[in-house]
Amino acid sequence: MTDMAYGDGTRAVRAGLPDPVKYEPTLPGPVFAAHFHLPGEPTGPYTYGRDENPTWTHLERAIGELEAPGEPDVETLVFASGMAAISAVLLSQLKAGDAVVLPTDGYQALPLLHEQLRAFGIEVRTAPTGGDGQLAVLEGARLLWIETPSNPGLDVCDIRRLVAAAHAAGALVAVDNTLATPLGQRPLELGADFSVASDTKGMTGHGDILLGHVSCRDPRRAAEVRRWRKVVGAIPGPMEAWLAHRSLATLQLRIDRQCSTALALARALAERADVTGLRYPGLPDDPSHTVAARQMRRFGPVVSFELADRKRAERFLEGLRIVDDATSFGGVRSTAERRGRWGGDAVAEGFVRFSVGAEDPEDLIADVLRALDEAGA
Repeated sequence: MTDMAYGDGTRAVRAGLPDPVKYEPTLPGPVFAAHFHLPGEPTGPYTYGRDENPTWTHLERAIGELEAPGEPDVETLVFASGMAAISAVLLSQLKAGDAVVLPTDGYQALPLLHEQLRAFGIEVRTAPTGGDGQLAVLEGARLLWIETPSNPGLDVCDIRRLVAAAHAAGALVAVDNTLATPLGQRPLELGADFSVASDTKGMTGHGDILLGHVSCRDPRRAAEVRRWRKVVGAIPGPMEAWLAHRSLATLQLRIDRQCSTALALARALAERADVTGLRYPGLPDDPSHTVAARQMRRFGPVVSFELADRKRAERFLEGLRIVDDATSFGGVRSTAERRGRWGGDAVAEGFVRFSVGAEDPEDLIADVLRALDEAGA
């Protein structure tokens, strides 16, 4: 599917499907195989299950079509989790003596990678996402890692500006696009070398699959990431890959519903005196809105805000009836959590990360406002 004129919904529904074959299913079922018939020289596409699988191939083509419509040369590789995808880029591109720039306010598991990178002799520099703060520590770096919008604070940086500066300094750029998904922004179109995501979140959207992916244009970089996947065996199961591909068909429906409801919820929260520190890039008065509007087509499903203290936040979460207290985001079922319970994030004790699902907006907003009223009683 190479016609760039197709809309996001059509592309999500049709992406990665094989050519139709009479009496065959539209999306072939998962291929469970550790090895394949392989007489003679091993020159075919499928040899051993750690290298390739036809079910991965369909999914990788689908994600590639969403990441870079009309660009068949973009390569996508799927992984067993988002962390596997992140690790594959960092550890395939960096060596002892290199420097990497990471966000101070990014995904909470990144500090675990800091330790490992330093153990390998790699210099780790950090700076905040907001205000393009990473520019200040970019000189001499081998790789710049961007996460925008950041999780959980929802700060946004100017991808084009950072990419231009990084490339001028000889650095590669990877963008964690988990929160936005390719329907929200396309990092490769903005100049990034790698677009990376945890597809556990919005891409698959049902909270039942662990998966990640890496997309890039440069075949040499793709080969390096592919080799890393093979060496460490960070591969998804065929069932997970097939379920992920099936889930992509509803991506545009899910994301549009979630984003519109997230904006409505943010507007409702903005009217509350007991809610402070409200962040949502889609709000016109959000500090990130101007930059986000230049590079994002949808602003994502996550809203963050603060309540007075830990007890108030916990009473609020306990009072929600149609929202799960869970630590992921991007799913069809709304989730919320007090992020301070994990430690590691520079957030207040009453900070709440709220991921908007696909419930009726009126029901969800009413539930949130009622729980806020009861938490403050």
